[in-house]
Amino acid sequence: MNKLLFATGAVFLAALAPAFAQSVPEKTGINTAMGIAPKTQDFITEAAQSDMLEIGSSKLALTKSDSDKTRQFADRMIKDHTATSDELKGVVSGKTSVSLPAAMDKAHQDKLDRLAKLGGKDFTKRYNEMQLSAHKDAVSLFERYAKGGDNPELKAFASKHLPHLQQHLTMAQDLNK
Repeated sequence: MNKLLFATGAVFLAALAPAFAQSVPEKTGINTAMGIAPKTQDFITEAAQSDMLEIGSSKLALTKSDSDKTRQFADRMIKDHTATSDELKGVVSGKTSVSLPAAMDKAHQDKLDRLAKLGGKDFTKRYNEMQLSAHKDAVSLFERYAKGGDNPELKAFASKHLPHLQQHLTMAQDLNK
């Protein structure tokens, strides 16, 4: 009899576990599918690193890609991400608690260096893949900070630029068709 009660209880708890797990994000306000908002310095660093990689890789694409469509996309990325970088510098300037990175970190620089070694179709294929991945990451970063960041000025910055990044993501998806 005890074994039957134990087994019934275990089945009942197993059935309730998914329902409980789904209710936790609603109670905490955290969307676990998107992740937790990054800390302010992490947001600034990652946004700046991303912009530097976008600009650097897109400058390469202007001369190394064999695709007019990719070169047009690259030209747009240089303009848009330069503007975003300049605006981020303005938001961060004068604040002593946060800082912008002066240069790309090793991981981003390594990606750029590997890309620089390619040319023609190989370059275009890798650049287009990189843009798709980078813009997925950027959209996620900006969404998470816009929803849960702790600096109102940077939350407004993230909210303002999120639609542009979503548009870039759509454009990057089109490059890969």
